[in-house]
Amino acid sequence: MSDLNTQRLAAWMDSAELPGTGEPLQTRFLSGGTQNVIYELRRGEHRYVLRMPPPDAPPDRDKGILREWRIISALDGTEVPHTEAIGVCADESVLGRPFYLMGFVDGWSPMDTHARWPEPFHSDLSARPALSYQLAEGIALLSKVDWKARGLHDLGRPDGFHERQVDRWTAFFDRIKGREIDGLDTATAWLRAHRPLDFIPGLMHGDYQFANVMYHHGAPARLAAIVDWEMGTVGDPKLDLGWMVQSWPEDTAAPTQSEMGYVDMRGMPSRDEVVAHYAAVSGRQVDDLDYYLVLAKWKLAIVLEQGFQRAGDNETLLAYGPVIVELMRSAADLAESSDYR
Repeated sequence: MSDLNTQRLAAWMDSAELPGTGEPLQTRFLSGGTQNVIYELRRGEHRYVLRMPPPDAPPDRDKGILREWRIISALDGTEVPHTEAIGVCADESVLGRPFYLMGFVDGWSPMDTHARWPEPFHSDLSARPALSYQLAEGIALLSKVDWKARGLHDLGRPDGFHERQVDRWTAFFDRIKGREIDGLDTATAWLRAHRPLDFIPGLMHGDYQFANVMYHHGAPARLAAIVDWEMGTVGDPKLDLGWMVQSWPEDTAAPTQSEMGYVDMRGMPSRDEVVAHYAAVSGRQVDDLDYYLVLAKWKLAIVLEQGFQRAGDNETLLAYGPVIVELMRSAADLAESSDYR
């Protein structure tokens, strides 16, 4: 990954009158891929994180990065754990692509722990439930944000949200289709025939899971920030809940790695307990959870299928093949057995 043009970046930061003006600027590449690159910036005693599309990202990522900025800046002053919004630059002449700066979070991500929780959560199973309850609380608080008052009235199109979900992702699957997937037709028909008991539009993350949050160091577990807002929109916040718990293990006491894969779920509360906590904090009913579970499983299977169809000899993407089949079959089985009518 090429280095940032620190001279141009420092000049822009000075012109924006950000803290640390005139101090030497140090940068460190943190992570990135085809969608975004992330750098840590240090200027005197101040630390920031820069997020921007890489040089070869599609042009629509420019709009995406500015959309992310709208969301995190709208969250300032709310109860939602988030990174502080520092500044945004839409001028491509500075670094070649639009970018924004957010506050540095002194915490840890479950993605950085290689399926092993940091202490004390690794050795003390009694400390783990709070990790799950905090995860649920993050989107519960997000669902309560007054998105219109925060200037996000045009961020999404909540009217017809659920109708568009089925139409959009069915059309998407038809474009990438390379094989038949058992259960797809059953789950699709069920989704077309059912709707939530109520639909209260709200701000949603779009890919909510342990991989996209950070925690403060130490116990008790405290959510530090929800991150990676690429899929953020105004839609149905309860889809975030369905997405979060669609693969929650039936038995969290099992000694083996759960189907959630990258985290050890031993000692965690049950799915029902986590969902009940979401309901208590958000004030939303969850009697129609089956609808969101079917939708989440069905949608995730289709999303992963694109990577599988493009896998070539990529072993990581090829491994999604049977996972996708299991997900779609699970969606269909739940649709056929659900009491939700």
